[in-house]
Order: sequence, then C-alpha cells, then structure tokens
Amino acid sequence: MKFKDILALAYRTIRSNKLRTGITVAIIAMGIGALIMIITGIEAATDSLTNSFSTMGANAFSIRFRERNVRFGGNRQTEVKKMTRSALKERKSNTGRLITYEEAKAFKDRYAFPATVSIAVGGPNGIIVNTDSRKTNPDVRMLGSDEDYLKLSGYEIGYGRNFSPLEVANGRSICMLGSAVATKLFPDAPEKAVDRVVKVDHVPYRVIAVLKDKGSSAFFNADRVVFTPYNNIRRLYATNNSSFNIAIMVNDLKLMDAAVGEAKGTFRPIRKLDVKEDDNFYIDKSDSIASKLLKNLGFLKYATLAIAFITLIGAAIGLMNIMLVAVNERTREIGLVKALGGRKNAIRSQFLWESVLISLFGAIAGITAGLIFGNVVAIILKSGFVFPLAWVIIAVFMCTGVGILAGLYPAQKAARLNPIEALRHE
Repeated sequence: MKFKDILALAYRTIRSNKLRTGITVAIIAMGIGALIMIITGIEAATDSLTNSFSTMGANAFSIRFRERNVRFGGNRQTEVKKMTRSALKERKSNTGRLITYEEAKAFKDRYAFPATVSIAVGGPNGIIVNTDSRKTNPDVRMLGSDEDYLKLSGYEIGYGRNFSPLEVANGRSICMLGSAVATKLFPDAPEKAVDRVVKVDHVPYRVIAVLKDKGSSAFFNADRVVFTPYNNIRRLYATNNSSFNIAIMVNDLKLMDAAVGEAKGTFRPIRKLDVKEDDNFYIDKSDSIASKLLKNLGFLKYATLAIAFITLIGAAIGLMNIMLVAVNERTREIGLVKALGGRKNAIRSQFLWESVLISLFGAIAGITAGLIFGNVVAIILKSGFVFPLAWVIIAVFMCTGVGILAGLYPAQKAARLNPIEALRHE
C-alpha cells in the first residue's frame, strides 16, 4: 500500500468518526490555543510597553536616583526575603536620595564629555488644560525641562519654537503642548494654539510650540503632556519630593561606555561619595526597559507552556483510548486486510497516521484561535500584528509528538492481530 493511500484511508476513517474526532481535536485545540493566545498577548504587551518607555535613542542614557520600578505581580515583602545579601546590597546601592536641582545643574556644568546633557523634573499629573471655550480631560501631565530635552526624549516641534536658555533660567510662564492636548483644545487647526494663552492647572501660560504626534499605547500616551521651563516648575510647585532626571546623548554610539564611565566619575563627587562607597544613583540605558520587561514577562511564557503540556497529556490519554476503541471496532476489517496480503507496516502506519492527523487538526484549530484572540489583545494595546513563529513551530511539533505517542500502542496492537482470530471477531 502506497503512502498516499495510507494517508487517504486514515483521513476517511477520521471523517467517519466525527464526534470522537471532534472531541479530541477540541481538547488539543484548547491547550494549544491557550499557549498561542497568551504568548501572542505577552509579545503584544511587551512591544506596547517597550514603545511607551523607550523614549530615548540607542546613543542616550539617563541618571536617576533609583532604578525604574518595572515589575508585574509578586509580593514585595516576599521578594525582599528571598533576595540574597549581595542582591540587597546592590538594590541599596541603586536606591539613593533624590537628585536635587543643584546636583543636576552642577553635573550639566561639569560634564566635559562630547555629549548633550539635559535636565528635567516632573510636575503635577492628572491636570486639566483649558481655554475659554474648551478643556481637556484630567489626564495631562506637566514636565519641567530645558531647551535640550526635546531632542533627547524623541519629541519634535510641529509648530512654533523651542525654549531659549534665558527663558529656562528665568522660568517664564510659557509652554509647549503635546499634540493630543493641542488637538483637544483646537480641533480644527492645532497650529492655532501657538501664541495663544491657555490655563494649565489654573495657571495662565503662553503657548510657544505644538509638538508633533509621538504616538501612544494602551499604557501610556506621550502626547498628553505640557512642557514648561523647569525653573517655572520650581517656582510654582514644591519640588522637595521630586527628583531631577539627567539625560545624556553621546555624539558617537561607540563612545557610550566611555560616556557612562565619565558620567559616574563626574556625578560621584557631586553626590559627595567616598571612594569606597557604592553609587547612590542609577545609570539607566535606553535598552534597559525592554530587557527588563522581557525578563519580567518571561516567566508567564514558561508557566503557559507547563499548562499546555498538562492539557496535552490529558489529550494524549483520550486520543489513545479513542484509537484503542477504533482498533477494537475494526478488528474484522484488519483481519480481512491481512488475509488479502496487507502487511503489518501498512496497518501500523494507517493507525499511527490517524492519531497524528487528529493531533495536527487540533494544532491547526488551536493555533488559529490563539492567533485571533491574541491579536485582539494586540489591537487593544495598539500594537502591530503578532505572529510568534517559533512558538507555532513548537506547538506543531508538540502535537505531532502527542499523536505519535498516543497512537503507537494502538497501532502496534492492530499490526499484531492474528488474521484468523480477527476475522472471527464479532
């Protein structure tokens, strides 16, 4: 019997037992579908969060008073208890006192490396920006910056001009509006916002620029923002509990490591650290957020893989039971095939391919459902279409293995039947 004949016969047999086949396919599809759906959703969330936090280029880094807290789930007390002494020491070294304006300004004045340095401080969040006739939702954040911050944070001016050093030093009541804010206040023509007076958190500001659309995600909208000189933030709002952020962009990517070393050497004396003391500030490179997100989300992939594996074990047991029932029901047929000269290998291959085909049907159904529902998450998160090719291949191989393992014993049993006894079977 040729291979194509064996495959065609196996397929016809599967079609003749639609109910049993459908139940087994559904069980396999649920396990594989859950795996692909969660993996697709995780990759979409990772892409969205990475786009939200990666605001600087590959040749930029920042100095913060502590590491960014990008963590999903988990109990903080339990986490600290499980940390080793060295890990606790490292965390302590990366968590220092706030970076003051004087320290940030001193760093900018002393840093002699060929790079651009910018300092900024956060203002109030969840504020309203309004004109006489329109206002935004209370979801706008205010940020105090200098004239170099836009270049280092990936913003571009659409209309108007940037701050001047004198305006930053004087803390003038001027501002630059994010595109979402300008569009909300001036829906017909956002460029008309330039030179208009708006109230930001009930304080009047003259608009000098409207920024280009930077994009957003489900986690963060970079365009619902208002920039003002940092000295304006210092004058109007208490910054005692706010830490200044220092951003550095080197001119040559190859000089990144040297720039980081020079930044540490410049900032340690400003922070009054002894030679033997650890750093009480944190160097945050532009690629650190993406790697941290992948690390924090990675455990979900392996947990999902374990769940899918357990589901497939149950499916394999059910599939083996179905194949044994099929052997019992077709005993006379097997005896007739043997009596007509059918070989053991052909009978074994037929039942084995029936098992593998059922598993692959389950894989196809599960992968299709997983991709559809997983990319629904991607649409919600405003991410692109996600196709986890590696995990799809893994799922196909897993289901093929399940089909082989589940069908091996029934296929062997069918191949070993005595033709005479098989023909007598009722």
